[in-house]
Amino acid sequence: MTSYVTANGLKFGYLEQGTGPLVLLVHGFPDTAHTWDAVMPAIAAAGFRAVAPFTRGYHPTEIPADGKYDTDTLGADLVALIDALGEKTAVVVGHDWGASATYAAASIAPEKIRLAITLAIPHPASIIPTPRLAWIMRHFITLKGKRGAAKIRANDYALVDELFRRWSPAWKDVPAGETAKVKAAFGEPGVVEAALGYYQQLTIRMPRSLKKKISVPVVAFAGEHDNISPRAFEKARHWFTSSYEVVQVPGGHFMHREHPEHFVGELVRVLRDKATG
Repeated sequence: MTSYVTANGLKFGYLEQGTGPLVLLVHGFPDTAHTWDAVMPAIAAAGFRAVAPFTRGYHPTEIPADGKYDTDTLGADLVALIDALGEKTAVVVGHDWGASATYAAASIAPEKIRLAITLAIPHPASIIPTPRLAWIMRHFITLKGKRGAAKIRANDYALVDELFRRWSPAWKDVPAGETAKVKAAFGEPGVVEAALGYYQQLTIRMPRSLKKKISVPVVAFAGEHDNISPRAFEKARHWFTSSYEVVQVPGGHFMHREHPEHFVGELVRVLRDKATG
């Protein structure tokens, strides 16, 4: 069942399981809060309150009237959600765009973040452009373009399925219906345009929140078969002044969906080791 809360001036929809210290689970693109469906029960069973918001613009969360989707704003959303959910601090777990937002939140309000856990994205300031990286990230150009919305909607959102295959290349048996909830969200008025806003507001300038080193403990999950090599996460180490652990797990960009049992086991281990007591 979806619950609602107002944070940072927006009405957010979210899923929730369990009681205990707050663990905020933040999805990326192309995805929704349901990406954590296999993760939330295990977190709840481990004694935590698992909350997965639909990020700004993703149905049923409100589409922002001001059209702001920049990284600093995404980080501020997470900080505001912690307060709106009645907590003083939280563990924040972010995948893809959610990872960027998690890094931003940890920079903006380190006193609010007990532990930052990211999936599939090293600290953005550590990413060095290369021709190979430009090729594998070519969807950024597609999604920033004027015809981006039409391309997403074409052929029953075929690009969504293509991105799953491209970014988790070893995932040969993607379950039927894996992307159904994403497509349903994109079928709601304005959601595709909102999702594209995240890409369209990217610039060559690093967001203010990502220009300084992060002082909270960070654990970064890296997929063995992701297009971003686990080595990239090691190279990001100098952006963190507290503890920093890289956990290499099977799978690609969608590691938590591709190998949920392995991922969940490692995530619960990290939570018990670093977020209790």
